[in-house]
Amino acid sequence: MTVRVRFAPSPTGMFHVGGARTALQNWIYAQQHGGVFVLRIEDTDAARNRPEWTEGIISALDWIGIERGAYEGPHFQSSYAADHTAAATRLYGEGRAYYCDCTRDDVVARSGNKHTGYDGFCRDRALGPGEGRALRFRTPDEGETVVEDLVRGKPTFENRLIEDFVIARSDGSAVFLLANVVDDMSLGITHVFRAEEHLPNTPKQQLLWEALGATPPVWGHVPVIVNEKRQKLSKRRDKVALEQYRDEGYLAAAMRNYLMLLGWAPTGDREIVPWSVIEEEFRIEDVNHAPAFYDVKKLRAFNGEYIRALTVSEFTQVCAPWLTGTETIPAPPWSPAAFDANVFAAIAPLAQTRIGVLSEIVDNVDFLFLDEPVHDEASWAKAMKDGADDILDGTAAAFAALTDWSAEALKTTLEQVGEARGLKLGKTQAPVRVAVTGRTVGLPLFESIELLGRERTLARISAARARLS
Repeated sequence: MTVRVRFAPSPTGMFHVGGARTALQNWIYAQQHGGVFVLRIEDTDAARNRPEWTEGIISALDWIGIERGAYEGPHFQSSYAADHTAAATRLYGEGRAYYCDCTRDDVVARSGNKHTGYDGFCRDRALGPGEGRALRFRTPDEGETVVEDLVRGKPTFENRLIEDFVIARSDGSAVFLLANVVDDMSLGITHVFRAEEHLPNTPKQQLLWEALGATPPVWGHVPVIVNEKRQKLSKRRDKVALEQYRDEGYLAAAMRNYLMLLGWAPTGDREIVPWSVIEEEFRIEDVNHAPAFYDVKKLRAFNGEYIRALTVSEFTQVCAPWLTGTETIPAPPWSPAAFDANVFAAIAPLAQTRIGVLSEIVDNVDFLFLDEPVHDEASWAKAMKDGADDILDGTAAAFAALTDWSAEALKTTLEQVGEARGLKLGKTQAPVRVAVTGRTVGLPLFESIELLGRERTLARISAARARLS
């Protein structure tokens, strides 16, 4: 048997990080078993589907290493509508499904309980298709449905507790439960790995597989992903869009590594490991049951480690989108003509050790490429206190007299300015940093001033001093 797994997202919004984790788990399983990864786009929600969301899914998969051309698809669920209808018709013809005209209010009125499930009222009414009549699957009255789950063992469900569920609407269109099964059957899917939120649907889908005369797939339900409050990640509340992380400057390798740790861990006391190790060691059977905490701070720390592991040349290359702008990444605040690749190459090693995401490169180097530094009022207020004017005057004079415009000489000179005023270097350099870069924090000051150059440095100190007058 050739292993065939599938990833079946809906093109109704940005690509969820939970979906990315599921896709990676399926991808690795297929690779390990010489199998096939199938991408199916579940596009039957016409009111919410948009073509750009489909392209967004494919692009996001590309980014995390599941590249177009390396998998089968995309297939589109809408193209299987005729198969869905045929399956529903077959189940009805074989007595495995029946039409029902009960509304939710009818069910509640009969039971007196608004929480009750469907009571099978229409099972023996012999209704035919018609307006307002949904098709329900007739579940067995006895026995159990055992789900063979590689993650959770053998969850067992009493059939008598599974209500007769709807498989097709009154207009004949199949609902998710039936469409999903028919699509998986049509595509020859052998293994279904997905989030545990789908587990309650699994006995129903397994009954449909069996009723349609097919062997159910091997299941695997991985733990739900939660935030710091142990709430399920929500796109309305949490930062969950993979594209957002990509455009903020998270490296694909860091994101892949982190996502695979949500519910699983490699051997030994380690978390940051090469992808080849994950591909070799990951076992779906080893994924635990507990909800997986999505820790954005930890992800950022991961990303910083991956950034620092790059060569300087690689770091310079991956920063490029933020230095120029792209379709999804805003252009930097300087003009293209003001950017100097050689200056950036010189400052890159210093920036590489200090940023956690690549988008931060802009704020760290903008002072080098802007005509004047940014005006950050909070930084100005913090640094330009009593005595700042005297420090700037002394610094301007001392820097103007320098013959050696190097970081080391600049530092020594500013130390001397501070000593003459009874100040340590930290106090002395604060107003100088804000005058030159616009901010109280940033890259090493003296290396920055060396690259900025004598003329521009003195001009900025002079402008700051004039503002203090």
